[in-house]
Formats: sequence, structure tokens, C-alpha cells
Amino acid sequence: MADADVPGQGSGTGTEGAPSRSILRSETLIVLALSLGASALSALISFVGSVTKPGGLKHQAATLNASHAPGRPWLDLAWQLFGIATALVPVALVAHLLLRERAGGLRAVGFDRRRPGFDLSRGVGIAAVIGGSGLLLYLGARAAGVNLTVVPEALPEVWWKIPVLIASAVQNAVLEEVVVVGYLLRRLGQLGWSPMAALAASSLLRGSYHLYQGIGGFFGNMVMGVLFVLLYRRWGRVGPLVAAHALIDIVAFVGYAVLAGRVGWLPTR
Repeated sequence: MADADVPGQGSGTGTEGAPSRSILRSETLIVLALSLGASALSALISFVGSVTKPGGLKHQAATLNASHAPGRPWLDLAWQLFGIATALVPVALVAHLLLRERAGGLRAVGFDRRRPGFDLSRGVGIAAVIGGSGLLLYLGARAAGVNLTVVPEALPEVWWKIPVLIASAVQNAVLEEVVVVGYLLRRLGQLGWSPMAALAASSLLRGSYHLYQGIGGFFGNMVMGVLFVLLYRRWGRVGPLVAAHALIDIVAFVGYAVLAGRVGWLPTR
């Protein structure tokens, strides 16, 4: 198997038929600037604003799925679907770039339908391990005053609420795992980064764009990022990671919609 086909690896020599390192570097920066790199900078600005605001972090809220047109459900639905669709444009760009270099598109990072049973079963296992520990970490970080209160959804009680929350969870999973794990590791390997440096960059980026939640969100997602990189290198597929991430977010979003205000242990505001 050629270096460029190994997850997180690549010769990066710029040989004939392959993009040069300068092109790969530029396109990687563009993909990140259009997606999660921009989100990381936005999260940093948001975190600075939260830290410098009077009162503790736990008395502030970070809302993930909010209404865009309160009192106008059909317009709100249009905005929700628009946001989900446009958030996936960087994934389409990644697919195009991988097709251009004749790597097989998203198949090169293991996001395809070749092994659905494998992807789903491994994803369920990962979600079961990470989901509970992630909730405990969040509750502990909030109690310690280093995390905002995360409000997974604040949508109106309309018929499309649950479907939109599920679609939002899947969108988050596809965008993050394809870009931050599959694509970024491949490109950093081609650019000559060591496996350890690429792991650190991927996990640090994942933590950074969750910084708007607070210190707990940052470190918790960094740890998740390390685990996901290791599993990706073991399996050579982002499919299980997408499944796990989607399941974690679906449980968080829909679970909050069902339980908020009905159980005492779940912070709301």
C-alpha cells in the first residue's frame, strides 16, 4: 500500500501526478479557514468574552441549536436546513480535492458504504464508552466553575424539532470526522509531519473549536480527539467515528429536549 493510502501518512514529495507540498499546504489552510479552523477562532473569541464577563462561567450558557426565526416555524425550518446543508460544503470540497488527486474521493478516508456493519457496530461501542464519561466530565467541569452551561437545543415545540436535531447531529459528525481526522491527517502526513505531531494538531484543533463551552469542553474534546485519531489509524476508516459522534450528539440533543426541566441533575440555564 502506498504511503498516501495509509491514514495520516503520505510521502509529500510532490511527484508527478500528485499536488506539490505548497499546493497541499494552501488547500489545507483553505479547507480549515472555510470550516473548523474558523470555528476554532470564533470559539476562542467567544471564550475570551465569557471569561471577561462578570460572573462565573457556569452562570453563562452556550446554546447549540437555537431558533433562527422565533414565532415563524416554517421560516425557522428553512434556516435550520440551510445551516445544516451549508455546513457540509467543506466536506464536498474535501471529496472534490481527493477525487482530483485520484485518491477515490471520501473512500480514501473510509467514509463510504463498503463496511456499514463494521462502522455502525464500532460506532455504537465508542459512543457507549465516551458518552457517559463525557457527561460526567461536563457536569464536573461545570460544578468546578470552568465550563459554561451547555444548552444542546432551544428550538420551539414544533413537528420538525426532533428530525432537525438528528440532522444537526449527523452534520456535526460528518464535518468534524471527515475534516479533522481523515482529511487533516492525510494532508499532514503528505506534508511530512510525524504521526505524533499530526495527532497533536488534530486533537488540539478539535478541542479549540469547542472552547466556547469552557475549559472542560476544550480538554474533554482534546482527549476524544486523541482517541479518535488512534482508532482511525487502527481501522483506516472515519466511518465508525462518524457513527459514534452522531450517536453521542443525537443522545445529547434529543435527550436534552426530552429531559430538560424534568430531572434535577441536568443543568438548563
